[in-house]
Amino acid sequence: MRAASRRRGHVAVTTCLLIAAAGCTSENNARRPEPAVSDSVAPATPLPPLPDGGQRLRCADAVTTTPAPGEHHRVVADAVTVPSTVVQPDETSEAPGPTRLFAKWGLHVRAGAAVEVRVAPGWEDRARIGWGPGAVPTTTVQVEACPATSASAAWSVYTGGTWVAKPACVPLVIQSQGRQAEVRLAVGAACDGGS
Repeated sequence: MRAASRRRGHVAVTTCLLIAAAGCTSENNARRPEPAVSDSVAPATPLPPLPDGGQRLRCADAVTTTPAPGEHHRVVADAVTVPSTVVQPDETSEAPGPTRLFAKWGLHVRAGAAVEVRVAPGWEDRARIGWGPGAVPTTTVQVEACPATSASAAWSVYTGGTWVAKPACVPLVIQSQGRQAEVRLAVGAACDGGS
């Protein structure tokens, strides 16, 4: 009699446990709020679609990182730097066109910022830009947001530069984190204002 009573007790306990477990189904999980995103991590601002022939750089394409861009650089849109002095081009081709001369300069991109750099409208037949391994002349370059691994890695550096048909003050459009700015780059010729 006691054994049968114990068996019924075990069955009752097991049944209660199964019913309780059934109450923790995905239906209950669906009602739970999503965990909040940490305020210290801002969601990346998506970049516009990349035009045909554009270039997209990954974090691994950077040649180094640095705590600060250094002198002879100016920060644009709080995310990228361009040279603040005239960069001198070298001839790469005798053929006329936007890739006849090349001025080498490193693009610095602030950690956490996704960036798009493009040749300003109307300049596509006179200038090209490109960075990263095997940089190719293009009119638009996008760089993905890269995390800062330390204070000494506040900026990622990409090698490359600007091609031009002839020395010129080249307008570039910089877009990052909801900001857009136009900056003029002195390639072989000073811009008005001495830059």
